[in-house]
Amino acid sequence: MQKAIKTMLMRGGTSKGPFFLADNLPADIAQRDRVLLAVMGSPDKRQIDGLGGSNPLTSKVGIVSTGTDPGVDLNFLFAQVLVDKAVVDTIPNCGNMLAAVVPFALEMGLVRAHGDTTTLRVLTLNTGMKCDITVQTPDNELTYEGDAHIDGAPGHSAPIKINFLDTAGSICNGLLPTKQLTDFIDGIPITCIDNGMPLVIMSASDLSRSGYETVEQLNADAVLKSQLESLRIKAGILMGLGDVTNKTYPKMCLISPAQFGGSISTRCFIPHVCHDAIGVLAAVTVATACVLKGSVADVIAQVPDGLSKSISVEHPTGEFTVELELDANDPSKVLSAALIRTARLLMRGEVMIPKEI
Repeated sequence: MQKAIKTMLMRGGTSKGPFFLADNLPADIAQRDRVLLAVMGSPDKRQIDGLGGSNPLTSKVGIVSTGTDPGVDLNFLFAQVLVDKAVVDTIPNCGNMLAAVVPFALEMGLVRAHGDTTTLRVLTLNTGMKCDITVQTPDNELTYEGDAHIDGAPGHSAPIKINFLDTAGSICNGLLPTKQLTDFIDGIPITCIDNGMPLVIMSASDLSRSGYETVEQLNADAVLKSQLESLRIKAGILMGLGDVTNKTYPKMCLISPAQFGGSISTRCFIPHVCHDAIGVLAAVTVATACVLKGSVADVIAQVPDGLSKSISVEHPTGEFTVELELDANDPSKVLSAALIRTARLLMRGEVMIPKEI
């Protein structure tokens, strides 16, 4: 008396979750969300009755379909399933899960490989963002084997290159939703920015922290988390996002000088739990803030000269390099952002949910 739904469990970057063909899920959004909550076992802090891993990074879903817009090969809808609340959030993007979209589509036969590498254009339905994703397909066969390593995921895998075509104002009304490079909330300077992910960036020292604390220390810091949530709610209004109390954005990011030769050090909250690494689009947004003169990040970051900039964003488990191309006529404008991720198929089969759902 259970319902079986075809799925593939995929790791995308430093996240993982089940991927579905859109046609295999209900068209009605409310019913689809009930299905996804049952699939992941939410709401329950252990997600013991579903596929979720009791962490925001392992409580994610990918939904894929054939592209319908001209020039678009695949449509991707990302769903963040909250662990302890009956909420499915499809407003923000996820650049990590994005890395698994083309492998999933190739595995499912939605698209075909062409040559030793295959590049497909993907439209993220959450925000309308487009990107070109290149995967390794020697002899027209998808491979997960390779020498690429990303911090936050063990081992080595085939590189997957993601070239974001237009990320500014993914959810907000522009790159700088408050129209200011620096705002002040409760006397604390912050930069509100959205270049793929709405972020509130602030210096850790302004909150009396070093910014080098461990994830465990920060997650146990009730005073800091309360202060961050107060700032987040006030910043959400400034950013035109309304009441963000029950929203997963904006994310909060503490920054400090790099420790290991990178450009900047980060501790990101997503939004209430400190990230073990950093999200793809959060890294792109932090890197963008680093090149904007007058931002909070500008006075801390070590940024190379030139219009092509390699920004190394340090995080609790390593670093994340973002390649930015700036406009020669307006160096404050980012033309493109590219990066390397990896992905792997973990399991294929059917997920079972109660039939009455």
